[in-house]
Amino acid sequence: MATIGTKMISDGKTARQLFDEVMANPARSKFGFGTKLAIVNVDFQNAYTRIDEFKTAYETDPRQIEHVNTISHLARGKGLPVIWTHVAYMGNAADAGIWGTRTNTPDSLQNIKYGSRRHDFDERCEIDPSIDVIYDKRMPSAFFETPLQSLLVWHKVDTLVITGGSTSGCVRATAVESLSRGYRTIVPIETCADKHESYHFSNLTDLQLKYADVEPVQTVVDWLEAYDA
Repeated sequence: MATIGTKMISDGKTARQLFDEVMANPARSKFGFGTKLAIVNVDFQNAYTRIDEFKTAYETDPRQIEHVNTISHLARGKGLPVIWTHVAYMGNAADAGIWGTRTNTPDSLQNIKYGSRRHDFDERCEIDPSIDVIYDKRMPSAFFETPLQSLLVWHKVDTLVITGGSTSGCVRATAVESLSRGYRTIVPIETCADKHESYHFSNLTDLQLKYADVEPVQTVVDWLEAYDA
């Protein structure tokens, strides 16, 4: 019997090599930008960004927050929504659900408490609390049990630019749900981070192939600079 589909490939290539091959394909169709975007910056809190303080933190591109500040500033200046999320739980972690049951150490997810250093946004993030929208979340996706969908509908947004960490966790979850809810989804490469390059690049590859346009951050900068409401 002839094989039409693909048997699982094992060719020894690294996740980064596969990512580079996918990104080098000029014929790959894109979802593209729509008419109005929002920036969703996922979990830029000390627990995940301050590698000098917390075991749970990670860094991929050392300029990650700088890039995020740049596109957030541009979007804000054009009257486009900028949203920041961070994770925290009640003192007894009763709102952490099954996600909070695997471990229970000072570094565990469910022990990020409201108002704690781990919950606070990284001071390097340029957040304008008078304009930017800030949501606490408890699960991976920025949509889950937050008002994000209602906000985007009100602002007539059709495109989401998703940044943050981890690439394989909350960024991916948010991007998949973004597509599922009908949004054009853009993930700027330099604005995402993960603990290991294998997780990072394998998930960027999968997002590019299925759920989002994975683009250099300059592509987003160029679009924002040209945007005219």
